[in-house]
Amino acid sequence: MIIVNDTKEAAEIIKGSRRLLVIGCSGNGKSTLSNRLSERLGLPHISCDRDIFWLPGWKLRPRPEIVERMTAFAAEDRWIIDGNSPGTLPLRLPRTEAVIWLRFPRWMSLTSVVKRWLRYRGKVRPEMAEGCPEKIDAKFLSYIWNFEKAESPEIVQHLEAARRDLPVIILTSYQDTNRLLSDLDSAIGGELKR
Repeated sequence: MIIVNDTKEAAEIIKGSRRLLVIGCSGNGKSTLSNRLSERLGLPHISCDRDIFWLPGWKLRPRPEIVERMTAFAAEDRWIIDGNSPGTLPLRLPRTEAVIWLRFPRWMSLTSVVKRWLRYRGKVRPEMAEGCPEKIDAKFLSYIWNFEKAESPEIVQHLEAARRDLPVIILTSYQDTNRLLSDLDSAIGGELKR
């Protein structure tokens, strides 16, 4: 894997990509970023929460069905897939042209999740499966608090095993995300002017 921290370099990589993977802790804005990239690049946005993992009533799909759905989406020619699930990364990474990893401080993730819960309390947010109203509990908050220690090592293992030339764009704040989108707008706009 090739770590990319510069947003201008990342924008150049992204503008030519047909298959992007957006990963990161809950509350980091994976779906929001994926939607914005989808609008700019014309790539279909696949939400792991909405399209792969969850059934109404917060019921997790059976593992074989998750694998089948993930495999089918990954086989498509063009996509942005947002979501973590380190266990399904081997299904997505072989076809991914670039990974965007949102690695925000946990306090930012927690703050964002609480704000999201207040905004969508009792409602289903757009990137979630039907019949799964927004919820928050101690288990979910603990998952976020421990994400970097518990989930990131496995993510790194999968990224390192994927291939040497895989660009992994690391964003550590909402400012980085906004800068990337601005740089992407410039890169796309500059290409259109030629």
